[in-house]
Amino acid sequence: MATPTSAARAGKYRFLRALRPFSFPVAMVTCLIGVVLAARQVPISLLESLMVLAGGVLLQAGVNLINDYADIKTLRHQPDADRLIVAVRRNFRAGMGCFLIAAVIGLYFVAQQGLGFLLLCVLGLLGALGYTLSPINYKSRGLGVVLVFWLMGILMIAGSAVALGAELNTALVLQSVPVSVLVSLLLLSNELRDYEQDRHEGLETLTVRIGYTAGVRLYQALLALAYLSVALLLWLGLLPGAFWVLLSLPLVRKPLRLLGAPASLRTPITPATARVLLGFGLLFCLALINPWPLPF
Repeated sequence: MATPTSAARAGKYRFLRALRPFSFPVAMVTCLIGVVLAARQVPISLLESLMVLAGGVLLQAGVNLINDYADIKTLRHQPDADRLIVAVRRNFRAGMGCFLIAAVIGLYFVAQQGLGFLLLCVLGLLGALGYTLSPINYKSRGLGVVLVFWLMGILMIAGSAVALGAELNTALVLQSVPVSVLVSLLLLSNELRDYEQDRHEGLETLTVRIGYTAGVRLYQALLALAYLSVALLLWLGLLPGAFWVLLSLPLVRKPLRLLGAPASLRTPITPATARVLLGFGLLFCLALINPWPLPF
């Protein structure tokens, strides 16, 4: 197996690469769905809706920027260790700055909604910090794909809705499930993309633990589950406009094709999966607003 070059390692920790802007659809889509769900229950403010979206993007940026902090242990053995560690720590500080600004936004909504929303904020922040920081570090325990479903999916959607005054109920949680599944899928695509390098560096992600073939099957199963859960919501009467979401199906062809590509050609799988999430999520919002499959 080829060893990553010094340039490749340095590139991984550049600020823009560490920021992972391709993943911002996660926060944008989940928060937007929360805004739409809130608007179905109560009147909402445009300014507060924009604050929710900004807070979500800042949280996503913070998670991305601290994501590589656990790599410091393995970087100490690299010939260019000092330079790489400086970059990782710089990104970590920037990530903590994002969390701080998001926390200020969160405190505004705590003042509006009370201690119940504060609990949601604390759970979200602890989950974000625990992604790579010891002693939790659930990324290295192979739990990232599972826990982002709750933290960056269900909790982000429900938290956005509650911040704007919505009631947290069973229907709201169920309506959060389809896109939350795709949030997990996006992280899994990242693990599949980096499988060979992660295994070489001893990072025990879920895909490294179960193997690439099993990871591909899990990807396919999660993708199917996202669409099946939309069908379930339609059956339950919670998403009358579910047929809108079918328009996102052409987007799944590219990532499914890339699953069988060699490592050197697999890089686009994560941006392609992000496009699935973005398209699916925007159509899901439309399905919540307009129950008809055609824009009458």
